[in-house]
Amino acid sequence: MKFDFLVLAAVASASTLTPNVLPLFVRNPYLSTWLGSARKAPWEDWPMFWTGSHLGFSGMASIPDSGKIYPLIGRPHDSLRRGHKLYSITFPEYLGPTFDASTTNLTYLLHGSSLDEPVKITLSFLSPITPSSTLRQSIPAAYLTIIAEGCSNVTIYTDANGEWVSGNRANEIKWDLHEPKVPEESSEKTTPIKTWKWSRQTEQHLTEFYDHAEWGTMHFTGPADAQHEAGTSGLLRQHFAEKGYLRNQIDRDFRRIMQEEPVFAFAKTFKLAGESKKKGCSKTEDSAVFTFALIQDPVVQFASARGLTLMKPFWASHFASPDELVRYHYNDFKTASWLARNYSDSLARDAFESGSESYQDIAALSARQVLGATQFSGTPDDPIIFLKEISSNGNFQTVDVIFPAFPFFLYTNPKWLGYLLEPLLEHQLSGQYPNDYSMHDLGAHFPNATGHSDGNDEYMPVEECGNMLIMGLALANAFRYDTEPAFVQAAAPHAVANTISSAKDWSRSVDEYGFDLSGHRDRKTNLQTTGCKAAEKWLSRSYSLWKQWTGYLVRESLIPHNQLCTDDFAGWLANQTNLALKGIIGIKAMSEIADIVGHEDEAKHYRKIAATYIDRWQEYGISRDQTHAKLAYTWYGSWTTIYNLYADSLLCFHVPSSSSSSSSSSSSMKEHQDERRKPGFGRWFGTAGDQKPIGGGGDGDDDSGDTEKPFIPDKVYQMQSDWYSAVLQKYGLPLDSRHLYTKSDWEFFAAAVTGKKTRMEMLEAISLWVNETVTDRPLTDLYETEGNGGYPGIYFMARPVVGGHFAFLALERACGGKAVEALRFMDEEPAGKKAVDVDEALKADMLEAKQKGWWVGDL
Repeated sequence: MKFDFLVLAAVASASTLTPNVLPLFVRNPYLSTWLGSARKAPWEDWPMFWTGSHLGFSGMASIPDSGKIYPLIGRPHDSLRRGHKLYSITFPEYLGPTFDASTTNLTYLLHGSSLDEPVKITLSFLSPITPSSTLRQSIPAAYLTIIAEGCSNVTIYTDANGEWVSGNRANEIKWDLHEPKVPEESSEKTTPIKTWKWSRQTEQHLTEFYDHAEWGTMHFTGPADAQHEAGTSGLLRQHFAEKGYLRNQIDRDFRRIMQEEPVFAFAKTFKLAGESKKKGCSKTEDSAVFTFALIQDPVVQFASARGLTLMKPFWASHFASPDELVRYHYNDFKTASWLARNYSDSLARDAFESGSESYQDIAALSARQVLGATQFSGTPDDPIIFLKEISSNGNFQTVDVIFPAFPFFLYTNPKWLGYLLEPLLEHQLSGQYPNDYSMHDLGAHFPNATGHSDGNDEYMPVEECGNMLIMGLALANAFRYDTEPAFVQAAAPHAVANTISSAKDWSRSVDEYGFDLSGHRDRKTNLQTTGCKAAEKWLSRSYSLWKQWTGYLVRESLIPHNQLCTDDFAGWLANQTNLALKGIIGIKAMSEIADIVGHEDEAKHYRKIAATYIDRWQEYGISRDQTHAKLAYTWYGSWTTIYNLYADSLLCFHVPSSSSSSSSSSSSMKEHQDERRKPGFGRWFGTAGDQKPIGGGGDGDDDSGDTEKPFIPDKVYQMQSDWYSAVLQKYGLPLDSRHLYTKSDWEFFAAAVTGKKTRMEMLEAISLWVNETVTDRPLTDLYETEGNGGYPGIYFMARPVVGGHFAFLALERACGGKAVEALRFMDEEPAGKKAVDVDEALKADMLEAKQKGWWVGDL
């Protein structure tokens, strides 16, 4: 397959940060392959699963007649003999990695050819993010493109082992080579391929071993003209090093993963040397595409409304077999890479405009990690996204993990947020959860969503009720503003797009090129449509839950009793200021939900309660000198990051009602949209059209609620912005006054609603951490803000909560850009403004509390 998309190799040339771990193949919780020690050469260690355990994947290069073997990735050279008379192990010149949202490129120069011109090799790992094609995003597969440039022929060897299908090396595996024939009647533009398939001899459906899946078949696909061989790893690598080719043989002695370690290898020759060398070197280019797919069916089990159900992968509604899927995916490379580039360009531009080059890299680094926790399931009529709480405990569909991740989905494709919330809503609407507050998760461990019929899930009632109400309204607002997926261009040109040829009827949800049908109405959630009617219909179906959860918050959120918040590693605590704020904003969100659904009396009722509560919250939760929010109402001399303030802005509650009034003329709305598309404003898609006013404050005294007063006053925002600047540490903003550790997701939530100066200070500190941290697993969200930026004795890794890093971008889209505009007042720093004296403020708070007899238990 002649690779005519060489621009892919340069996609990430602007990477400025140097993370310690980079994504390679990252598609779901089980196809999750990373480059560890990414600041070093890729041949110094094996690629790893997200847990840090090794995955057998290696690559080597051979230039004929040079007598040199070049390790590229993994440690295949450990199998080779030193001092061999037929070859010498030679390490290439490594030019380093580059990355964007979907791609990681590793580039090398191979010196020592007869022409004294190095051969340039790029290993390009593509896990495409395709917001306009849910079908493509659901495919559990990724691409490896090998690009060769130079004047000398070169052969690239790659192999993979059984660790891809089991976490237990003692398990036996079986394998085969599949060489499909393209049907003569096929109208597809297909490339002949061959596929290695391997799996456990005896699969154990829906089980894990150290977080590795113990069911599923790995498919490693390459072009049909590549050589292949299966056999003992050391023997195959030794033979290739000596001879420069593979023998197209298959060792069929099925055995354990590390019993004479069987590997499945390809070797591909790139012919770069011209016929004549008289005129010197004339560089040429060649490439080949390989794919890795982990096929599982079922993907999870789910306690749905109809009972415990084995859930099929989403792609199974569109393709009749795994072989059909693999063939389509392989031949879809041009379209998939175009869409991935499209999204990456959109994200790069928006992140740069919202922050800096460093923010551009942080967002790009986070994107695949978020989707790497998901499994796409359901049907075209009822699409569902399931999510694993990676690393922290493996819970299934954890509400307070979806919540920090949800800015990513609001930015990338809001409908995907609806697909994430759907199983939680369906399960609880069916009456399988007994408590009157929102459940914490759908199951103790992924992939088994068996629910908690005894009600004994992790106890975070205020947290989860607030999370669900906030996310529910955020999604409804995205519908009302017709927020589209993030892209630079609406769809790939037909000249690029690959058509679907399948035995299945896929036409209900996608067009012939696999793109989502924007006008499609699905049976249950109506999530394929947008506008006020879509918001109303979606909210109406679950209105009983929204109201039930709000009732709990009315009783419990103003003064929360001793309980956990999402930061459960910090322990139980009563009267948490930040937790109470989330609950109160949840009540305010319910007033908007009731209004959208048409329950005006209930909307007014909840609006008045929220207005009363937020006034009392300020009295209880803010220090006596008005310099900062306390960790807990009765914890004097403490402070906290009130990252839940972000929801107030995201839901447009800080936007004066008059500025969001639907009475605005369509021409003025168009002018506002045009203004939003100017540099410095990020990106936003959609129209406000027929919608009712969104957001605004209202103090509960005005029946209309239409006043200039925002829900949470400007002074609270300014106070926290100044405080964060004053307590910022080397690598970021500590979570609260108890420790120096932080959570990066909450840092971005907090920074998004600060003044420009504080926001840039925080961003610079986090960027420095990415460059210097010693953490050695996929991006952690919990780290020390001083020292070496390491783990604080708790090891979070690869978690989807890094979707919170998209907080800036999601806020840019909220209420047509008005949410960001409403915060501009903090960007101007008054002349002579003094920095907060943190020590004096904390001492003053404690002194006044002691003098007046305020202490623990007063509330």
